[in-house]
Amino acid sequence: TVLQQVLKDGSEYGIKSELFSTMPRQKAVIEFSSPNIAKKFHIGHLRSTIIGNFIANLKVALGHQVTRINYLGDWGMQFGLLGVGFQQFGNEEKLKSSPLQHLFEVYVQINKAAEDENTKKLAKDFFRKLEEHDEQTLSLWKQFRSFSIEEYIRIYKRLGVHFDEYSGESFYQEKSQEVLKMLEEKGLLQKTTKGTGIVDLSEKKDLSSFSTVMRSDGTSLYITRSVNLAAAIDRMNKHNCDTMMYVTDKSQSNHFQHLFQILKLMGYDWAERCQHVSFGLVQGMKTRRGEVIFLEDVLDEARSRMLQNMASAKTTKELENPVETAEKIGLAALIIQDFHGLLSSDYQFSWDRALQSRGDTGVFLQYTHARLHSLEQMHGNGQLTDVNVASLQEPEAISVLQHLLRYDEVLYRSSQDLQPKHLVSYLLTLSHVAAAAHRALPVKGSAPALAQARLCLFRAARSVLANGMKLLGITPVTRM
Repeated sequence: TVLQQVLKDGSEYGIKSELFSTMPRQKAVIEFSSPNIAKKFHIGHLRSTIIGNFIANLKVALGHQVTRINYLGDWGMQFGLLGVGFQQFGNEEKLKSSPLQHLFEVYVQINKAAEDENTKKLAKDFFRKLEEHDEQTLSLWKQFRSFSIEEYIRIYKRLGVHFDEYSGESFYQEKSQEVLKMLEEKGLLQKTTKGTGIVDLSEKKDLSSFSTVMRSDGTSLYITRSVNLAAAIDRMNKHNCDTMMYVTDKSQSNHFQHLFQILKLMGYDWAERCQHVSFGLVQGMKTRRGEVIFLEDVLDEARSRMLQNMASAKTTKELENPVETAEKIGLAALIIQDFHGLLSSDYQFSWDRALQSRGDTGVFLQYTHARLHSLEQMHGNGQLTDVNVASLQEPEAISVLQHLLRYDEVLYRSSQDLQPKHLVSYLLTLSHVAAAAHRALPVKGSAPALAQARLCLFRAARSVLANGMKLLGITPVTRM
């Protein structure tokens, strides 16, 4: 029954389980990744990106309607500084060819000069012009933004991640003024003696807890509560979703707590359905060239280290595209190391641990998948119909079957607490029991009926392994 079910349901195996039959299908908006335009895309963004991608993949698989949003940090005083920097040190050609690297260099250069009063004044003027929609200033900013997004899309493609919507703080600039007005009308906006605008969040209304929403000069704060409030309200109006998720590191927990509290005070009951999915920090991410700056460096490093490991293996020579294969395995290594523990924990990254071919790594998952795939290739890819599986009596075969049967529970647990670690440990165990069965139950040289039955077992294991890997954001390789 198990084998029939797995092979019949294909990629929907486990999802058709009665565990999910009463689960209401929902509309979810998930905001993740969200780098700052013109800033380097660093390893912290990798976590938000792969975690958000996993949650979105899982929800889509379970039949929910998901909108993936990348909410870019594309506004604020730093653009004043960057604009002035570009006018002084910028280069159109470099901006086109490698925008993030070039803007990063410009930013570093202008930051050195930022102590100088004149530079500060120029930066303020630039940003003021930007807020007043001065054409020249705006067109430079638009270039920064569109070139950055193009480069991000290329990096996301390497990660196998896509977004339905790119929005940004800039989009909600004007709307944030409306939010401040609403807060004022509802009597929620208070002015301090310095002229700063705050919202009292304390129960006794004694300002023991408050949130700042406006600077004393009247501009809304950068990453302002009011901009994020405007974005949340707009998003809810537009998507009318059942749940709205924000995937960011745990240092922002306070910010989101305040955000949801203010929304509630404003009378938006749906604030209850907003959720901050927080995660810990990664330590020890360095490449051979020293400190990691760009995510690209990490992906390149994972790929080149995998290529090196593969070059020393015997089977690699026949690969049609070793670089592409190395890329997929390297990414699997990064994802599995990241998803091993609770998302809220910080963890120490280790290249050697991540790229081991034995042990509980992404490399081992890929290796198992490739081996099972080549087993199918060698022994006929025909339809396995009328197979008599009664001959699968060995304990190794029973282990695989019992494990396949548990897949729906694991998906259910992950869907409840949004932790990928349940799925990761399930797939690693599946790989271990499949490897043991592979050693103990040869297909080659067995009687045809027995060979068919075993092949059926291995195909089912590979199918579930591939399904789970894809949910985690990993592309299974067929040879390595």
